[in-house]
Amino acid sequence: MPPSWWAWSWRVRTDEAGLSRGPDSKTTGQGLFGDWWTGDPLRGKRLATPPAEVLAEIVDFPGVRLTADQADQALNAVADRLTPTRSLLDRTDFNILALSGGASGGAYGAGVLTGLSKAGARPEFAIVTGVSTGALIAPLAFLGSAWDERLTDSYVGGHAADLLSIKGFAGGLGAGLFKGEGLEALVWPVIDEVVVEAVAREHARGRRLLIATTNLDNQKAVIWDMGAIASRGGEAALQLFRDVMLASASVPGLFPAKLFTVEAGGERYQEMHVDGGVAAPLFLMPDALLHWRSLGQRLRRGRVYVIVNTVLDPSPRSTPAGVASIMVRGFETMLRFSYRQALSLAAGFCARHNLPLSVASIPTSFDYLNMLKFDTATMRAIFDEAERQAMAGNVWASPSPEPTGWRGLFRRQPARADIDPGPTDVLE
Repeated sequence: MPPSWWAWSWRVRTDEAGLSRGPDSKTTGQGLFGDWWTGDPLRGKRLATPPAEVLAEIVDFPGVRLTADQADQALNAVADRLTPTRSLLDRTDFNILALSGGASGGAYGAGVLTGLSKAGARPEFAIVTGVSTGALIAPLAFLGSAWDERLTDSYVGGHAADLLSIKGFAGGLGAGLFKGEGLEALVWPVIDEVVVEAVAREHARGRRLLIATTNLDNQKAVIWDMGAIASRGGEAALQLFRDVMLASASVPGLFPAKLFTVEAGGERYQEMHVDGGVAAPLFLMPDALLHWRSLGQRLRRGRVYVIVNTVLDPSPRSTPAGVASIMVRGFETMLRFSYRQALSLAAGFCARHNLPLSVASIPTSFDYLNMLKFDTATMRAIFDEAERQAMAGNVWASPSPEPTGWRGLFRRQPARADIDPGPTDVLE
């Protein structure tokens, strides 16, 4: 016999939905029970997912995204489109910035960027990619130092303090443990019409802003060309821009997934998207970079910068035997293994192809950091330390891939004589 609170919540869920509890109702038995535990209030109401063999496009926004399967060819085309912009950029380098996930650790990435601005050492990035909390940073990182005040406020202004608090708890009856309104309140003030218009202008110059989400239905990463979305203009472009940002930061189970309506062959479907970090922990694809590098002299001064918004090699510590502590520790462990694998691949690729790679990650002095705790004081401390390191010029490490273990990955390497450091390579 279920406890009284369970029976009460069962009745409330059924009554609120306006559904019968009679023996002929589909809400009895597995129908209601399955909905409650899957946390999908749209179950049975959403459109079907597109068949595997069709290429679906966002309604009214064709050509604004690609799957990981298409990424190599499409990103090679991006590099081709960037080539004529050299006269506009008045520079000869080709800088790429990748921003990882890490939840509250995103304060680190924000601090690194503002610190580089204050030091006068922040390059203009031809391509900026973002995943999860990195997706929230990416548009302002893409737009440059003039937007640092907004970037700073978004991470240390206290706006995220209640993100996972009891105030935002959905009671287990929604599509996530916490209400989607919390994330919306964080994203919407940052991403307004002014930001979207600015992204569109930079896109027209040939620069690219790319954000990853995870399509849960086909279990693939999807890469969104945010500049292409912004260039369409209007309220619909602003809404789609925000929805992609929200989807990329929606940790499955914690926040509601985002449904995107797509069309193919005259039919409409829906796709469910969540945190981009599920499929792409770091949106840095060695195969795509190989295409960019093979463009020869056009990318001879190419450089990749990666900001990892977590501690990569923390000290061991006892994990409390509570459900919440174990879930958080498991989440952090999963992320770190994903980042390590992605960085090892990136470091090996760049070493083989003489493409400089610089990586910044949260220092081990913050190994106590709980990624899912958004208290303003801790985020401010991380931000301040990142800013201090960046201003001092010691925020970057040069990864060295070694088969003997992870720790060798961040051994600093002497500058290679065969690489011209270039005018903006003061970050080495």
